[in-house]
Amino acid sequence: MISERGGTRRPGPGPWQRYGAATAAVAVTAAVGAAATGPDSTWYASLRRPSWQPPPWAFGLVWTPLYASIACAAGHALGRAPDRRRRAGIVRDLAANLALNAAWSRLFFAHRAPKAALAGNVLLNIGNAQLIRQIARTDRAAAGALLPYAAWCAFAAALNASIVRLNR
Repeated sequence: MISERGGTRRPGPGPWQRYGAATAAVAVTAAVGAAATGPDSTWYASLRRPSWQPPPWAFGLVWTPLYASIACAAGHALGRAPDRRRRAGIVRDLAANLALNAAWSRLFFAHRAPKAALAGNVLLNIGNAQLIRQIARTDRAAAGALLPYAAWCAFAAALNASIVRLNR
């Protein structure tokens, strides 16, 4: 197969493989994060939180479609990537992003370290920008599907920063 740039395009993984792999990676991230999260813990209840924090039940309602959008965007972009190098970049940036995503819950809840979690959240937001940029090189619509995820993570950073400020 010849690519638009004149080189040979190697066929990538089929739809079941790419969407399945992306979904599995996102599901592991969600499970690791959920296992570490403890919004009902005594420690978390003792923290002062801003009045604009959503209720605990809202987080599950928001994260479920966000995780689905990450899996769909990654699977779609992997199918549109013109070559192995571009697919590898998407996989690399997705893996780094999901690792940072899962790490936040562990830092904040399991380690009870809101300041460290805030630093992790800053890195996650940088990772979001990189992942969106990487995917946009291949598929602008898939990159656009990640914008609500990036916005929610930015909101989470503001919430995390407020909790750090209120609990000095």
